[in-house]
Amino acid sequence: MSKVVFYTATSLNGYIADEANSLEWLFAVEAPDWQQYEEFFDAVGAMVEGSTTYEWVLNFEGLLEQPEKWKELYGSRRTFVFTSRDLPKPDGADVQFVSGGVADAFPAIAEAAGDKDIWVVGGGDLAGQFLDAGLLTELQISVAPVALTGGAPLLPRRIESDRLKLRSVEKMGQFAHMTYDVVPPAGPHPAPGTATATATAMAMATAEA
Repeated sequence: MSKVVFYTATSLNGYIADEANSLEWLFAVEAPDWQQYEEFFDAVGAMVEGSTTYEWVLNFEGLLEQPEKWKELYGSRRTFVFTSRDLPKPDGADVQFVSGGVADAFPAIAEAAGDKDIWVVGGGDLAGQFLDAGLLTELQISVAPVALTGGAPLLPRRIESDRLKLRSVEKMGQFAHMTYDVVPPAGPHPAPGTATATATAMAMATAEA
């Protein structure tokens, strides 16, 4: 069954980027063994990210100047970028720009992923939108030994302990890597026709296909 996974790194106090939208603090930490990431990425069939994350990747990797690097990094996986702006795309990159709610875009994302997983790359608010729509199934969070004074929050939502079930904790170099299963909310099922009900139905149909 395909999963929708928010896989990211965070500071000790819950920021995925600093006030300048920089990740220099993260790259200063000794890199872990990449085997776990490679196993995760091998299972990914489609990627989802917001415009800020997408633009950061373009600039950091120099992908507009060296578009051939896109396939070296991501292979043939399609990337869906949620944005309300016109953004550039590296030549030859399989990038699809989408707007509106995540539930509306989900059928196309699931189709692109096939029987593989969907990686919500970031940012935190986009991951929160997938959670709100009942589509997020897993969190994989690597906690770095760094504290920041501000920046982009990991997951700007109030989430109680009944919504997350800790599955594992691993030591990855200087990082603590935690995996949580997202538990569906308790109570009655969402009313037919609502965004959450529609998204849940889509997810079930994809899993049964």
